Amino acid sequence: MGFVHLHCHTQYSLLDGAIRIHDLVSKTQSFGQEAVAVTDHGVLYGAMEFYDKAKKAGIKPIIGCEIYVAPGDMRSREQIPGMPKNYHLVLLAQDEAGYRNLIRLVSMAHVDGFYYKPRVDRAALSELNKGLIALSACLQGEIPYWLLRGNEERANDALEFYSRTFESRFYLEIQANGLADQETVNPQLVELGRRRGIPVVATNDCHYLLKSDAKAHEALLCIQTQTTLHDKGRMSFETDELYLKSPQEMEAYFHWVPEAVDASAEVAGRCSLELPRGEYYFPVYPTEDGKSLEDLIHEKAWAGLKARMGDQIPEEYARRLEEELGIIRSMGFSGYFLIVADYIQYAKANDIPVGPGRGSAAGSLAAYGLGITDIDPIRWNLLFERFLNPERKSMPDIDVDFCQSRRDEVIEYVKNKYGPQYVCQITTFGNMKAKAVIRDVGRVLGMSYGDVDRIAKLIPNDLHMTLDEALKVEPRLRQLMDSDPMVSRLIDIARSLEGLSRHASVHAGGVVISDSRPLVEHIPVYMDKKGMLISQYDMKRIEQVGLIKLDMLGLKTLTVIQKACQILKGRGIDLDIANIPLDDKATYDLISDGDTSNGWSRLSDRTRSSCTTRSATSS
Repeated sequence: MGFVHLHCHTQYSLLDGAIRIHDLVSKTQSFGQEAVAVTDHGVLYGAMEFYDKAKKAGIKPIIGCEIYVAPGDMRSREQIPGMPKNYHLVLLAQDEAGYRNLIRLVSMAHVDGFYYKPRVDRAALSELNKGLIALSACLQGEIPYWLLRGNEERANDALEFYSRTFESRFYLEIQANGLADQETVNPQLVELGRRRGIPVVATNDCHYLLKSDAKAHEALLCIQTQTTLHDKGRMSFETDELYLKSPQEMEAYFHWVPEAVDASAEVAGRCSLELPRGEYYFPVYPTEDGKSLEDLIHEKAWAGLKARMGDQIPEEYARRLEEELGIIRSMGFSGYFLIVADYIQYAKANDIPVGPGRGSAAGSLAAYGLGITDIDPIRWNLLFERFLNPERKSMPDIDVDFCQSRRDEVIEYVKNKYGPQYVCQITTFGNMKAKAVIRDVGRVLGMSYGDVDRIAKLIPNDLHMTLDEALKVEPRLRQLMDSDPMVSRLIDIARSLEGLSRHASVHAGGVVISDSRPLVEHIPVYMDKKGMLISQYDMKRIEQVGLIKLDMLGLKTLTVIQKACQILKGRGIDLDIANIPLDDKATYDLISDGDTSNGWSRLSDRTRSSCTTRSATSS
């Protein structure tokens, strides 16, 4: 197979790695290599994106992580004297069992072991190492860390633990990064490996794609640490060798220990991960009295429709409801509808405003009967087939709007009902857009705020605008770049960093409920400051792994409507917002005239009848 890169940091090593996944895959192809690994710091944010893109390109994806290992108990928040806060260790998934254990370890590191960094400990590694290959990592790895400090006792203790824990799946890692300490420790690691019978493997700890990207990466580190390039003592790698080197460069660098290059191919050959696709993992809706989900949804949908329309249901409605329920049952979505109906009912029962329905779900009479929507699809001639179609197998997508200020109460209800280990929100990534990256890099270069602001304002206000496009459409920007070397440097660095992920945050509406197994059986998670689990995969990857996404959106308009109704009630007017007429001409004339401040006196009797006044003066 030849040399294989086993230690690479993508843009998902936030503000540390600068390799875009599609560039990593493309460059690997151009080298004629058959495999490559991604080992982001402490996270698996990009694992699924990498897996899919590498597979599509015919490259073997090796999913890994450079994890942090606590020197003691990962749950302890006390600094051990004479010890670092953490060590590094590279873990690579050999197979699905290894991938599942990697998910558990990374999640555990965030939920239980976070102290400056997400950490695991030796106990966790002893328990969850099946299917994982371990590499001793960079200069912050436990073994090289103590070798450099002349403490062979601690280095040997670490070697003993890792070789015993991972058995034949542990490798001593030597790197071609050009750092002075690395040049010192590499021969020591090789000698230690030969003496103890531990194989040595060559890597390069790649943080950027090309050697010419080193300066841009230096700026990226300054963005992370909120420093400038002029600051003394700032975080810096002091090398320009952390790029994706060709196999020939790696072979030349390690000509004195060719077995380390061969070992990279050996490790790649031992990794063969195939992940299942096309399965759905539905949440478990609790039922009573031995009823099936299908019986329950049938019972609730009919009861809800009768509550809306009376016992005499028109034949057209009865036929449509039975047809829809048949399709829902055949597609296996009964539980999904019951879950959505349940948390909507909770919101309504607790006076939390809920939207009447939006999107294609409004075309479902079953949703209308279950109380998911308040829109009669037959009255408004809405099509169920736009929502669910047995000829197009896809998950139903029911977007539900809740009062913005009380949405968290509904999420808390779901979390309590299904269990905190089974419910999470979804991560999303903020990228460095054209204007933002100009401002970030300008600060790093030490430019004045006024100069940077003037340049940023030349970039057109377009959500999809790029710096390359801005240079085409804004001649003043190109003129500044051509005439001012500092502006030219600013834009060159900004173009290298544009589009990289800057931070992880929480998706505005997405909530995931797992099946009978906790979330960490499916996906890696982290925890926010409120104690809520957040998926490490974004919305698209959540759907790809088969978990069920529920859209629970916060809508400010509902909050405003509720407050308006409360103000009216305080003035003696009870307004039933769900039953106001939708075709009242006087109301539309009032809005068209822009005379809403004098609205009550102009409303028709028909509209006023939807309000109950308690006093003649309340209007």
